[in-house]
Amino acid sequence: MMDNKTTSNEDEDQKQAENAKHLNSERVKSSKRRGIYLLPNLLTTGALFAGFYAVIAAMNGQFEGAALAIFIAMILDGLDGRVARMTNTQSDFGAEYDSLSDMISFGIAPALIMYTWSLSSLGKIGWIASFIYVVAAALRLARFNTQIGSADKRYFQGLASPAAAGFLVGFVWLCAENKISGNSLSYFVLLFTVGAGLLMVSNVKYRSFKDLDLKNKVPFVGMLIMVLVFITIVYQPPFVLFSIFALYTFSGLFGYLIRKLRKKPTQDKVE
Repeated sequence: MMDNKTTSNEDEDQKQAENAKHLNSERVKSSKRRGIYLLPNLLTTGALFAGFYAVIAAMNGQFEGAALAIFIAMILDGLDGRVARMTNTQSDFGAEYDSLSDMISFGIAPALIMYTWSLSSLGKIGWIASFIYVVAAALRLARFNTQIGSADKRYFQGLASPAAAGFLVGFVWLCAENKISGNSLSYFVLLFTVGAGLLMVSNVKYRSFKDLDLKNKVPFVGMLIMVLVFITIVYQPPFVLFSIFALYTFSGLFGYLIRKLRKKPTQDKVE
């Protein structure tokens, strides 16, 4: 009996040792496989570079180039997430990296562009307005990151930072194209910058368009409209891009006011 017990104990010890070796080998393999996915993070790096270049261009007085760089960053930022989902290369690292890139390209860079182009003529008020926009962008991104998985994907809570950046730099590009000095519009630019910042941290709902299914068929007229939109953008990019982002920015605000006005009569009737 003692021999049988001893043999069984030895077998159990041997199995535990084999399991431990297997776990260690798996850990070694997983540590070797650790790394980052190249393609989506390369696109994110491109967006980050575009935001950095926008700051350099603005410091050198090249405001058209700075605005164009922000729009390029916007395209790359839209692509990295879609590419990651299509290639099944999503990762926590990529999500954090994308958020940091957004802070540079759509938070710090637009604020510095607005300050260099126009708000510097207002002194302290100018840099305070730029800082309000930067803080609002940081808070907007932090709130978005904490609401992933729980928020309604059809809507953004507050104006998205890329849209706010497109609205501001689109205006800069339009004015630079028409040889309009930023110093002559400093108080108007102040209102735009602070207003865009406040909309980012507001509870105003904006359509995210994430529920659009691009795989479905569209009517021929819809395709024709898209072609005409692209032609118009190529023909007059500053005016068209600013108009698109201005309409989107004010659409959420108008929708919010309309919902408030509709609620008031019903509340009065109940009272």
